[in-house]
Amino acid sequence: MSHPKFDRNKLFIRKLAERKNQVFIEKDHIPLTARSLNLSKKDKGLIKRTSDKIRSAREKNKSVILAFGAHAIKNGLAPVLIELIKKGWVTHLATNGAGIIHDWEFAFQGKSGEDVRENVKNGQFGIWEETGLYINLALLTGAFEGLGYGESIGKMIFQEGLHIPEPEFLLGEANRLMESDPEHAAAAIDLCAALRKNNLKSGFLSIPHPFKKYSVQCSAYDLKIPFTGHPMIGHDIIYNHPANHGAAIGRTALTDFLYFAHSVSHIDHGVYISVGSAIMSPMIFEKALSMSQNLEIQRKNHIDNHYMIIVDLAKTEWDWAKNGEPPSDNPSYYLRYCKTFNRMGGEMHYLTADNRDFLLELYHDLSEVDSV
Repeated sequence: MSHPKFDRNKLFIRKLAERKNQVFIEKDHIPLTARSLNLSKKDKGLIKRTSDKIRSAREKNKSVILAFGAHAIKNGLAPVLIELIKKGWVTHLATNGAGIIHDWEFAFQGKSGEDVRENVKNGQFGIWEETGLYINLALLTGAFEGLGYGESIGKMIFQEGLHIPEPEFLLGEANRLMESDPEHAAAAIDLCAALRKNNLKSGFLSIPHPFKKYSVQCSAYDLKIPFTGHPMIGHDIIYNHPANHGAAIGRTALTDFLYFAHSVSHIDHGVYISVGSAIMSPMIFEKALSMSQNLEIQRKNHIDNHYMIIVDLAKTEWDWAKNGEPPSDNPSYYLRYCKTFNRMGGEMHYLTADNRDFLLELYHDLSEVDSV
């Protein structure tokens, strides 16, 4: 049975410049000189243990993966995240679709964060031309080029625009690749259709990003560090725009998941840091770790020596590292992300902390030891 579908072509889409924003990156970013304010001596001790584990992992050329929710970007932590990858302490960054969008909007216009309550009431939440068009077009282009989700956006920011192929070239590629590489052929057709639908000419489409020094995706692309995006269909404002294309989302996001899984396959004696991500981070990690274990077991090995620290605002009295998984009648049992990570083997700790406090303390601890 075919059901009625919403027609996004009927939406009245406003220019992004008309939107009121709540966060201004030049004013609200967290400088590297800032210090954490709300950590106990015990908290700092756990972060010190984490920084020691990171240094050990990097000495052994093992993965240090930092996965985070969108608020790490929205809270202005870009300078800290950028420095962590510049110094080589973190080898892989991962976030959700909203994290990708906030980072892009900061780079493009220096501000982000609309009033959800007001704009839903006015029928305008997430219905913005530049965010919807440029991010979706970058993903369509990236899918054709074989790039990942975050990589596609990072490239657009880095080069301040997109290279738009000739439609005839795309159709020629589609015909040439139909038998040998049907996925690539389909991506060429999808991009061609999008270009014609949006009346875009071939050549370089200039998209200035005057605030790109605050973009984590841009820095990661420049440094060739994986910054992977792990979206969920319908969760992000780019799905409101008629240029949105599910196949491009799927192709680039799958590429990023496989990038992520590759990094997880090197997590033995490595470090996994999950900050403010109750769903995305634990879900992708458990699948990637299972896949990695599968290969290791075939080689007569096993991943057992990974270190995990999970950081969020929810309070719990349960000591996951000492006591393992709580019984189902304990409220801590329903901290799903803790439960998931606790089942992943290795050494796991949970820290109740604001993402700004944790990441600043981690950055300073790594910096101060390395400067001695």
